[in-house]
Amino acid sequence: MSRHRTALSSRDSHISSLRLVIVLLAALAGWTSWGWYTAPRHLTVHNPPDLRSGSTRAWWEVPPSTVYSFALYIFQQLNYWPRDGESDYRERIETLRAYFTPSCKAWLDSDYQRRMGSQELTDRVRSVAEIPGRGVSDDRVHIKDRDHWVVDLELMLTESVHGESVKKLAMVHPLKVVRWDMNPEANPFGLALDCYDSLPERLDGSVMEEGK
Repeated sequence: MSRHRTALSSRDSHISSLRLVIVLLAALAGWTSWGWYTAPRHLTVHNPPDLRSGSTRAWWEVPPSTVYSFALYIFQQLNYWPRDGESDYRERIETLRAYFTPSCKAWLDSDYQRRMGSQELTDRVRSVAEIPGRGVSDDRVHIKDRDHWVVDLELMLTESVHGESVKKLAMVHPLKVVRWDMNPEANPFGLALDCYDSLPERLDGSVMEEGK
């Protein structure tokens, strides 16, 4: 009889252990499923332009060359007014809005209104281009932290009104760039311009009036 009771007790203990294991496995499976469901479905991985020597980096790291290329591309597009600044500038601001922070978008809107009020935009054609030999380099991308950078774009600004050249200046534009993973459908770069870090300067060192 004692042997029978011992066997029954061992069986019950084993069943209890199995139930505990089942509960733990169910909890682990639920936790794993929740992690899989909430994991991001798209990851933006930034690779340097030259991969001949290979590249190993964490997925969240953004190479300075990528930050520079982004700032240059968006800023060139913003300042490309091929027909008339009055319509082109407004169109550029709206078309590129996904690549601006809200504060930068608000600044651009106010800048547009200010220029319209002073009649600076009518029939004005504008473009900016990278100065040869003044492209991406370590001293032109300043890393503030993992998510913030300042890019010094050295560009040639060209403007004309009614077909006559009114401005041709070599300038430095210190632009803030931030990580911006808000809407990958509209902004696949995962970066955004946060407008100017400081006032633009001519390459001869003289400070330009903001917005000019």
